[in-house]
Amino acid sequence: MKRIGLIGGMSWESSAEYYKILNEEIKNALGGLNSIECILWSVNFEEIELYQRTNEWEKCGQILNNAAKNLEKAGADVIILCTNTMHKVYDSLLQNINIPFLHVADMTADEIIKEKLNIVGLLGTKYTMSEDFYKSKLVERGIGVIVPDEKEQNIINKIIYNELCKGIIKERSRKEYIRIIDKIIQSGGQGVVLGCTEIGLLIKQKDIPVKIFDTTIIHAKKTVEFALK
Repeated sequence: MKRIGLIGGMSWESSAEYYKILNEEIKNALGGLNSIECILWSVNFEEIELYQRTNEWEKCGQILNNAAKNLEKAGADVIILCTNTMHKVYDSLLQNINIPFLHVADMTADEIIKEKLNIVGLLGTKYTMSEDFYKSKLVERGIGVIVPDEKEQNIINKIIYNELCKGIIKERSRKEYIRIIDKIIQSGGQGVVLGCTEIGLLIKQKDIPVKIFDTTIIHAKKTVEFALK
């Protein structure tokens, strides 16, 4: 099995989910006492969030590039970034990196196409919803993308940072997300991408009448497939 390098900590709540799913998938595939071979480099999210907020994304890129270099030096065979938003600095992260990197949006697009859907809603941080670095990966594959309006983006973003990243799950927030998703469905969304690794802590398939694409689960499962090739 290939050794997986994980860049995590954004937030550690979702990184823990990655570790759990990776191990469950290895156990399902190989049985016995098999578990994942991985190296985790966990950053301080307080620092990352500050640079996000102050629009100093180049500093975010430097931090994650340093993490990637250290994972490669430590013997990782492949790298994944355990967050959606920070794929914004994908190019900076990969400077002078010589091992494969598995992009969460590419893997999510594969699953949407597999389900034969043409238009999906996208939930995530305000950066993921309002900018093109993530949406373009889907659009390039022929997938239409619907995002909430600015007011609803702010609601989604606030819940992510003030609650989900801190492990706080509120029924009121679940209802707000479901309300926003219902509007996306009414606008033609055939499925919904949970384009933030924490949203899957709040929204489950049973809550939504259309297919949800939980990027944490998709990313982790496809990473295990890659590791076992």
